[in-house]
Amino acid sequence: MNFRRGQLNEDLEINLVPLIDVLLVIIIFLVVSATFSRISELKINLPTAVANPQQEKPVVIDVAIDASGHTQVNKIDVPVANIASLTTALRKATTEGKEPTIVIAADAKTTHQSVINVMEAAREAGLSRITFATQHSGT
Repeated sequence: MNFRRGQLNEDLEINLVPLIDVLLVIIIFLVVSATFSRISELKINLPTAVANPQQEKPVVIDVAIDASGHTQVNKIDVPVANIASLTTALRKATTEGKEPTIVIAADAKTTHQSVINVMEAAREAGLSRITFATQHSGT
């Protein structure tokens, strides 16, 4: 509705200057952020090494002790878990060549004395490499 007679309505115009300003700011932001990601990269030349492949697998004797003190040496039951029978079982499990590593896998609820008996039997058998098997707690 034209309430003013004799005056023509001006056509609506879209002012492009603020739109161009906003687009330029966005372009500048993108260029600056792209430059930062390129600067944060590091070019690293890693050193190389040549290792000889392992010739022999290490000799391992597995000793398992459950919560009640029942003992196995390389999955063979030891009927009486005293030091003398454990020493005999460890000597039987020992092969010629390299000194074996004894891996003691004891239940968390086993007695301390059961583990000490295995360690003492290993000492009497002349075996000095002893380690303990554990599991990751997952926390």
